[in-house]
Amino acid sequence: MAVCARLCGVGPSRGCRRRQQRQGLAETAAADSEPDTDPEEERIEAGAAALSGAGVGRSAGPSPPPRCSLLELPPELLVEIFASLPGTDLPSLAQVCTKFRHILHTDTIWRRRCREVLHRYRHILGLWQPDIGPYGGLLNVVVDGLFIIGWMYMPPHDPHVDDPMRFKPLFRIHLMERRSATVECMYGHRGPHNGHIQIVKMDEFSTKCNQTDHHRMPGGRQEEFRTWLREEWGRTLEDIFHEHMQELILMKFIYTSQYDNCLTYRRIYLPPSHPDDLIRPGLFKGTYGSHGLEIVMLSFHGKRARGTKITGDPNIPAGQQTVEIDLMHRIQLPDVENLRDFNELSRLVLEVREQVRQEQGEAGPDGGEGRGHQSPQEPRGPAPPSAEPPTEKGRGPGEGAVAAAAEQPAQSGQGQQFVLPMGVSCRNEDYPRTCRMCFYGTGLIAGHGFTSPERTPGVFILFDEDRFGFIWLELKSFSLYSRVQAAFRNAEAPSPQAFEDMLKNIQSLTA
Repeated sequence: MAVCARLCGVGPSRGCRRRQQRQGLAETAAADSEPDTDPEEERIEAGAAALSGAGVGRSAGPSPPPRCSLLELPPELLVEIFASLPGTDLPSLAQVCTKFRHILHTDTIWRRRCREVLHRYRHILGLWQPDIGPYGGLLNVVVDGLFIIGWMYMPPHDPHVDDPMRFKPLFRIHLMERRSATVECMYGHRGPHNGHIQIVKMDEFSTKCNQTDHHRMPGGRQEEFRTWLREEWGRTLEDIFHEHMQELILMKFIYTSQYDNCLTYRRIYLPPSHPDDLIRPGLFKGTYGSHGLEIVMLSFHGKRARGTKITGDPNIPAGQQTVEIDLMHRIQLPDVENLRDFNELSRLVLEVREQVRQEQGEAGPDGGEGRGHQSPQEPRGPAPPSAEPPTEKGRGPGEGAVAAAAEQPAQSGQGQQFVLPMGVSCRNEDYPRTCRMCFYGTGLIAGHGFTSPERTPGVFILFDEDRFGFIWLELKSFSLYSRVQAAFRNAEAPSPQAFEDMLKNIQSLTA
């Protein structure tokens, strides 16, 4: 109750009322706290009057109606009445009797109190992407007790993609008084301090720290950098000096400089789900070569699936479409022994790419893409040992399609053995050894600073409902993705078109 009292801007109680004064105080509180113009409260007041009139006696002579105490009203009606009273009256009202005290602990009353304070900040609840150059990020703004907290979500330490996400608070809005709140910056090493939030529009807001000296550590920049390495990478400076020194200095510089000044956030939505999707869309964490782990959003668009980067790196910035999967062209991988030969896998994929190019030339640049999946083509590649090789005339090497494989159920636990071809680099050797199905896809590669971007062929490997992989043929690299299991509220797109517009918006910022 003391916490609730602070929410309403009142101090601690000064003691209990005498029991013989409680009845009079209840009547006084009800009389002094009448609602102003709220139609709902007028309805409640009319109901209370009707209850009072119901007790009129049936004597022949006129007699004054008996007085109706608040204690005689149903608890549901008392909740409505108390929720409409000024917050400063509620602590005193709670001292009247046990019944009032119990009713005043009802969540409904305090939710209304919170909504009054949260009204100004209600639009910032949900998922956001910070504008930090090419690096992006994932911010989740939630209500937590008497606070609105902005949590920055970060992937686990490289290369453990199956580990849970890491997160830390960047700011919080403290619900101190009625219709007002205090914004606090949580970044730095000296505890919460004064900050500011400006809501630019429905899908954009900015934060600013008013006490940036709280971000500094006594040991200076060197100590800050070492602390950051331990927290963000789980390693010491000496461990990674020879690997990523230049990149780490750049990342740390951008990270600290942005939080010393104003930082802008843009809203992002979780992808909508459809019954015919290959797997449930959502956020995944994946390995990106020397860049560590990054966050990717997997979404489905008719005959294609796309992976959009929520976090990025100096080569491929956040917001770009990192992989695209052609759901119309399945690939049947060879048996495990032949799969170890990278040249064999490359041959199969390049043949599919040539077929895709021919089909796109006939159907137009968009390939006739539309909403609603069609049945994928027969998986391309050599027939498994248990199947008969194709006999149709006109089929070239590697074009054998096995109808049985095309109809293979895509259920967990059913599939074929999988192993990475020799020469393909992988930061995490603990990848699944069975897969459900594979598709032809393309991956985006570019030079430092997003120079000379191009889409190159690859293989999308679906392992199970929560994991998939992608083999980049040109880079001879394998990326493993694992689903982000965190539950995000207030993150659903209001419409499919709103989600598509969001994707275009975040991609245009780094194009």
